[in-house]
Parts: sequence; structure tokens; C-alpha cells
Amino acid sequence: MIAITGSTGQLGRLVISDLLTRVPADQIVAIARDPESAATLGVSVREGDYDRPETLATAFEGVDRLLLISASEIGKRVPQHRAVIDAAKASGVGLIVYTSLLHADTSALGLAEEHRQTEAYLAESGVPYTVLRNGWYIENYTGSIGAAVEHGAVLGSAGDARLTPATRADYAAAAAAVLTADDPAGEVYELAGDEAFTMAEYAAEVARQSGREVAYRNMPEADYRGALEGMGLPAPVAAMIAQSDAAASEGALYDDSHTLSRLIGRPTTPLAQAIAAALAD
Repeated sequence: MIAITGSTGQLGRLVISDLLTRVPADQIVAIARDPESAATLGVSVREGDYDRPETLATAFEGVDRLLLISASEIGKRVPQHRAVIDAAKASGVGLIVYTSLLHADTSALGLAEEHRQTEAYLAESGVPYTVLRNGWYIENYTGSIGAAVEHGAVLGSAGDARLTPATRADYAAAAAAVLTADDPAGEVYELAGDEAFTMAEYAAEVARQSGREVAYRNMPEADYRGALEGMGLPAPVAAMIAQSDAAASEGALYDDSHTLSRLIGRPTTPLAQAIAAALAD
């Protein structure tokens, strides 16, 4: 039995979709804070809330392998993840697969600390585990592609650093592959896209496909943070994005190991294809 936390999120839904091509639906359990929101996933659904540990023990009954998709509430992730790990241990889960951050042990991204603490807690738990250190999602960029085309600019603080994002579908395929592998315990995978590009190259590809002038505008971290706040993002979110971009300028979002493509058995989604899909939406 394979269970997925965060099953109604963008990554969780893709993992379940991929798993359904690998194992029967009755071997998959979607764990959701609101079970009704998972009703269309095509698998069994159980209530499980990171903030209500009493729901997790029941949710994990009979589960052999658990995908712990990292929580979305920055600043609350460590206690939430610990609650999941504790419940999984108490329920006799045989393997926890955790979605961490690329090079979490050394990353300069502010987001990395909660992942480091979670990885440490996993190691101390005694439960067999595997860590998927996911790189950046291409969707972090293509999600605002409409605004970039409209205003003719892609903003950021990454300078001319090379980045290796991959699509959520690529990372979901990796999770599904590990969850269904013969003996995946004990591995730490550094996962990133095959294709490296700069933000200027990203903007140029957006311009080519859209037929509009789009250029990359590099900004100091503080200015980028201010611009994001001006677009309506909450100050903590703007600060997180700007800090991540600044860290990317020092190589924090780059990895050339090609571990992801080897794990999923195909090349990762090309940048041009990801941009085309975003422009078509």
C-alpha cells in the first residue's frame, strides 16, 4: 500500500496520476486534509492533517510506503513534518519518501533550513527513508509568463547564473518511480532538469515563441523584493522569492548530475516545450 500526503496539491495529483500507470488503484491511498477535495483522484482517500496528528495515525494504517510531500506553510514545516514522521513510525510504515530541496545540506536558499531539519529528524527516526531533493520547478517561472509577455520583461535577481529547473511532472515521475522500486531505501537523490539556461535565455525563448519583445531585467535582491510586493505578493513570500533568486545567482539552483532523467528513464521536459505549454494555457 502506497500513501501520498498533500495529495490534492499540484505535485501530489501528478504523483497519483503517474502511480496509476504503475500499480492498481486499490494499492494507492490519497491523504488529504479535506477528503472531499480528493474525491476525483480515482483512489482511496483518507483524512490526514499535518496540524492534527491524531488524524495521521489512522490515515497510515496498513501503509507500506509513504510519500511525505513537504508542507506548503513556510515556518511551520518542521513540526508538521515531525508529526507525519512520528505517526508513520507508530503505524509501522516501512518506508518514507520525502520531497526535500536540491542540495539541501549545503544550499544557501532560506528555504533549505526546514528541509535540513526534516532530513535530520528522518535519519533519527529509525524508519527507512529516501530523500528526493527536488530542484526548482520550471512552473515557478512559466506561472507568470502571461505578465512577462504583457509587460515585455522577466524580473529577477539570478544574474547570469545557469539554472536547471524541471517540470512538476518530471519530479512526480521520479517520486512514482522510487515509490514502486524494488529496494529504494537509503538513497538521497539530487534532482534537476537536464537543460541548463540563464534567465536571459529563458526570456529570449519566451520572446521567440510569443512573437513579442521580452527581456530579462536583473535587479538587486531588495529591489526585486519590492517589485514583487508591488505586484501584490505578501511581504514574506516576496522576500522568500527574492532571496531564492539571489542565491540562484551563486549557483544554488544548478545541478548537472542528470540524476532525474536517469531515475525517470527519459530526458526531462525541454524548456521550449514547457514554455509552449504555458503559452497555450
